[in-house]
Amino acid sequence: MHADTTRDRVLSLIVTAGPITAASLASELSLTAAGVRRHLSTLIDDRLIVDHEQPGPNVRGRGRPARSFVATNHGQESLASDSSAVAVDAVRFMRDHGDLEAFVESKASELESAIAPTVPAGAPMPQRVEAVAAALGVRGYATSVRPGPGGYTLQLCQGHCPVQEIATEAPEWCEAETRAISRLLDVHVQRLSTLAGGAHVCTTTIPVAPAATKEG
Repeated sequence: MHADTTRDRVLSLIVTAGPITAASLASELSLTAAGVRRHLSTLIDDRLIVDHEQPGPNVRGRGRPARSFVATNHGQESLASDSSAVAVDAVRFMRDHGDLEAFVESKASELESAIAPTVPAGAPMPQRVEAVAAALGVRGYATSVRPGPGGYTLQLCQGHCPVQEIATEAPEWCEAETRAISRLLDVHVQRLSTLAGGAHVCTTTIPVAPAATKEG
């Protein structure tokens, strides 16, 4: 039982923080290196995680870079609560009858209204992004915030989507969610990848340089 619980913690952290190395997993979860390797081996055998292919030349300093891991779609789904086939059928019905756009916008607005009170008005952008990430996290999105290239952006990463099956059927859901995040932060954001589109994480880029924010 304990092993199963620890295995789930390892998988959950890979979903949330991947790509992540075995050393980082051991440090974050207070596990031994041997223990982490054992769980990683099992997760790979079960096709829940895979090695992350580093972009560019496979060289960093001396020797090879440390292996890092990301969750597969199967790994993502194993943490998800079952999405009802009825909900997916309803989305298809709404698309066929012209009501889908209004529906996804209303759901995005509900999410925005629920999160807005937790976002400190007038606070620095990093603090506001962290507030949005925390609010999404408690709603099952396994969210983290990472610095973007050059230090001029932040990346809001969602390692799990509680409505992924619906979003896969209706990409409009992701688009409406992105607009809601933009309104919450009062800045133009860009969605770079989505779980529904086959990526291992949803990534939204958010500018933090003063010149990039909206006026008024």
